[in-house]
Amino acid sequence: MAAFAANAQTGKPSDLADLSLEELANLEITSVSRRPERLSDAPASVFVITGDDIRRSGATNLPEALRLAPNLEVARVDSRQYAVSARGFNNTIANKLLVLIDGRTVYTPLFSGVFWDAQDTLLEDVDRIEVISGPGATLWGANAVNGVINVITRRAAETQGTLLVAGAGNLERGAAARQGGKLGADGAFRVYGKISDRDQTSRADGTSAHDSWDSGQVGFRADWGTAAGAFTLQGDAYRGTIDQAAAGDIRISGGNLLGRWARQLSGGDRVQAQAYFDNTGREIPGTFEERLNIFDVEFQHALRAGSQHSVIWGGGYRRADDHVTNTAAIAFLPADRNLRWGNLFVQDEIALRGDQLRLTLGTKAQSNPYTSTEFLPSARIAWKPDASRLVWSALSRAVRAPARLDRDLFVSAQPPVLPQPIAGGPDFRSEISKVLELGYRAQPSPRASYSITLFHSVHDRLRSVEPGPAGARVIGNEMEGKTDGIEAWGSFQAAERWRLNAGLLVLDQNLRLKPGSGDTSGIAAAGNDPRHQWNLRSSLDLPGRQEFDVMVRYVGPLPSPSVPGYTALDARYAWQFERGLELALIAQNLFDRSHPEFGAAATRSEIERGVFLKLRWSL
Repeated sequence: MAAFAANAQTGKPSDLADLSLEELANLEITSVSRRPERLSDAPASVFVITGDDIRRSGATNLPEALRLAPNLEVARVDSRQYAVSARGFNNTIANKLLVLIDGRTVYTPLFSGVFWDAQDTLLEDVDRIEVISGPGATLWGANAVNGVINVITRRAAETQGTLLVAGAGNLERGAAARQGGKLGADGAFRVYGKISDRDQTSRADGTSAHDSWDSGQVGFRADWGTAAGAFTLQGDAYRGTIDQAAAGDIRISGGNLLGRWARQLSGGDRVQAQAYFDNTGREIPGTFEERLNIFDVEFQHALRAGSQHSVIWGGGYRRADDHVTNTAAIAFLPADRNLRWGNLFVQDEIALRGDQLRLTLGTKAQSNPYTSTEFLPSARIAWKPDASRLVWSALSRAVRAPARLDRDLFVSAQPPVLPQPIAGGPDFRSEISKVLELGYRAQPSPRASYSITLFHSVHDRLRSVEPGPAGARVIGNEMEGKTDGIEAWGSFQAAERWRLNAGLLVLDQNLRLKPGSGDTSGIAAAGNDPRHQWNLRSSLDLPGRQEFDVMVRYVGPLPSPSVPGYTALDARYAWQFERGLELALIAQNLFDRSHPEFGAAATRSEIERGVFLKLRWSL
């Protein structure tokens, strides 16, 4: 992986021969067990997007980069909004996926989901994105029901020197700058800034969606390594303005500061402590305004207990002070909430037969302000008959704890669209998922590798909208169901400088309202997912420091509201005509002028064909 790190730092086009499939299988990840382990040894459905994958995809924001993961559903809604999920339940307010950026949880307690327009980072600084589909609640807590996305940026020492990036196209424009340097003999730092703006999208009838937006972000990271341990301090601040059809622009802003300390102890033990503060603001004129402050602290200790046991334990505390300015249309009652969460977890990896057969048992006890304490156990077993194959299975229980939307929301009646008001349910309980997984990962030759996962999920107490007092509708837990599916992906080194990657997701979701439910909206509100999707990616290194990348992706039709299936072709041609100076031409959605990806026909946006020219200069 040294060649990979060097290419990432200098901006040199990657040599596919240097990044062998064997090296990628040995890539070190941390999200599955909260400790370093090889990707080939991880007993979970985990796909890793490398920084080089992102560069060669031509993605200009984080959700677009996530399209590379075959175990995710990513649908662009309009100029700024995305629906992102794993294993179903996709929505713009999807609430069963935990997202972290350098260990900082970015979901909002307002609806337990992610505002993707506020999650930005300099993509050139991303080392990798670890995408786990399936429960991760034992280690990561409530809301890690269907998956975990962990965005991990490079250490400051790997981003030295100057980087300048600028690009423009028919739909968006952007620029960024980064400077890295040394901090004495044991430290390094980087600072960055970026700006971007996107044009508005259009409806199918050609009318404007009034959703153009612009944003800016600055940030820094500093790392030190001393005898007392490794220290990291990093932070970001951002601001954005978004057009809307109603009067007044949407405004978003925020900032965060994170500190982390880790130390390797004698005997192989490792301790880590982390704390961060996160401030976010969102003002939507005519709808609501929110200002949220979060303080989070956690500790973990990994140790060996005898010759067979690798134990990790820890705990955390999280505080959120949420203030909402209500309007006549939408209110949260009470407007202000001070929310507290606490957790303790322990996990033991037991070597039953050396490294060949391993059993992992763990549980987390997590308290939340609405339903007291939830227990999140899991059991995993992994059998590795030889160095190139892994068979694993897992049984897990995960919950989606209530959010403010479930308990505190009040939406006024707005006939004819909403004939009755909707209120949060004072007795709303946590949604529960019990999941069985079976996976197989193999590298039958130095030129080929693949992974297959089967999963079966049983869901209970899913959110519904029930009849309430005084003609209102009240949020309840009267939906249940099952989800079955297959996730598969693989890589093939077709030639020394040509690699092919393919992925497939098949999903069978059967949800139903419980007997006695009075929900008239049906199961559509739970999410809108294709039964199948696939992608095929080709990466080719050409002579003369040139690259050509193509990705074809198919997404099946969505049932309710109905959205046609589509096939998209994205392409990128890049040429490094001087050392450290790269010019790339990127084209997206080449098969058609535009297509919808999500939403109801009357209001959804058409996602148009885009062309983008990007210059990257590394000094």
